[in-house]
Amino acid sequence: MPKKTWGEKLRGDTKDLPKVVRLNANGAMHLKGETMAIPSPIEVNDLMRKVPVGKLTTMNEIREAVAKKHDADIGCPLTCGIFAWISAFAAEEEREQGKRDVTPYWRTLKTGGLLNEKYPGGVDMQKALLTDEGHKVIQKGKKFAVEGYETKLAKLV
Repeated sequence: MPKKTWGEKLRGDTKDLPKVVRLNANGAMHLKGETMAIPSPIEVNDLMRKVPVGKLTTMNEIREAVAKKHDADIGCPLTCGIFAWISAFAAEEEREQGKRDVTPYWRTLKTGGLLNEKYPGGVDMQKALLTDEGHKVIQKGKKFAVEGYETKLAKLV
């Protein structure tokens, strides 16, 4: 069986997603909520696609939008992160095929405005793409972040 492409992983069988689950007492205490929305990969991709040039979002905003859409207390941190990663690689796969209208994954930052070292090309590529759009990337210890990202957040919902 041939290996799935990133696009197939993004748009393929969603199994039983999206869904909302009730958290057990330990999970509710740890995650600060009673219900958690687990999105489908394409839902996360669609939220990332909403971020226009000049604007940014973070994984926290993605999770909040997922929670709100499904009337849950929180959006799943694990699946939102994994699906953002899949979206990034699917977008790069599309760019390599010559497509121009790809998901602008580089505009989705980690918590605190940090760049994501797991995106295609690592921090260097995300930094270059953000700088090309006029954002100032600064070093914070060993990490990199977009300066003033809080003032540039896109409205996702």
